[in-house]
Amino acid sequence: MDWTTPLKTQQADFIQRLKSADLLHCDKEGQHSEFTVISGERLTQLRDFCWEMVGKFKPNNSKNHFIKNMTGKLGEEVVKTRLSEFITEIDYERRIGGDGKVDFTLINDPSVGIQVKARHGSFDKVRWSISREEIEKNAVLVCILIQEEVSEARTEYNLIFAGFLPTSMITSTVANPSVRINELLYSGGLRSYLDNLISDKIHEYMRLGNECLEKKDYEDAIDYYTQVLQLKPNHADAYYYRGYAYDDIEYYDGAIEDYTQVIKIDPNYAHAYFNIGVIRHNFLGDKRGAIDDYTQAIKIDPNYAHAYWNRGVARSDLGYKRSAIKDFQTAASIYQKEGKEKDYQYAMQQVKKLM
Repeated sequence: MDWTTPLKTQQADFIQRLKSADLLHCDKEGQHSEFTVISGERLTQLRDFCWEMVGKFKPNNSKNHFIKNMTGKLGEEVVKTRLSEFITEIDYERRIGGDGKVDFTLINDPSVGIQVKARHGSFDKVRWSISREEIEKNAVLVCILIQEEVSEARTEYNLIFAGFLPTSMITSTVANPSVRINELLYSGGLRSYLDNLISDKIHEYMRLGNECLEKKDYEDAIDYYTQVLQLKPNHADAYYYRGYAYDDIEYYDGAIEDYTQVIKIDPNYAHAYFNIGVIRHNFLGDKRGAIDDYTQAIKIDPNYAHAYWNRGVARSDLGYKRSAIKDFQTAASIYQKEGKEKDYQYAMQQVKKLM
């Protein structure tokens, strides 16, 4: 089933409820709501800004200029209220160049643009239009229906989140295509759609980073993992593999920092503890610190044969013969169970050597 099918079904239900004004309403910012009321101080701020714009640009028709700006800002206010910290702030810059045909971008991915269109009229007749430039610069069109006619003195506006549409789905070839409410997708799916855009990019960057890592193209691998972290700052695997790449180019401080970030995100990430231990042991000369790291990895994964092996080596280097023998014996036992005969034989050789 196409991902749009449920949203089209929900949109059809929403349109039926519009006829009886039976809409979902939530006052809490950041939560989905089909209906939003703007009044009081918030409306006063919007009105003041729009009059400032009139004063700045001194248009021939001040009233029309005010209404045009007020209509746009009311729509943007609805979207900002519903998506909250997920998107950038409303643009209140007083500049001739406008907003560059992009009303909002995602906080974690500025390349994803959101264009908001607000219109007043009957829901079954109104159209929301978008220019070709706006289609090219934005990932999604968001449509807001204003129930009251916009004027200079109105004290309250009741606004309906009419729906959204990915710009890639706008196929009309006219200069300024327009859409009706029945062509939109249900507004409750907007956040998930934007989340999926980010998820798709993360998946692609991780794939490209892993391919570069396999080819030992560490510089590009690091770049791809860094892009993942810009989109999702708590992505444990991106930190881990970037740390692995840093490790291979001998940037050990960076590697330890990334592995430490992994542990802050996921305290049960045994490989991160193990790799920190390897760096401390082999390159920083901190054998006691390495033993602590290997021990942490073993606590998380009691069958981590390499952690037992490496801890045995570190203990042997420090002269802890008895505990080293025990670690090599444990490693040998796990290797044998896993069918790793060469590793098993090598571990047993270390036991015989120490005994």
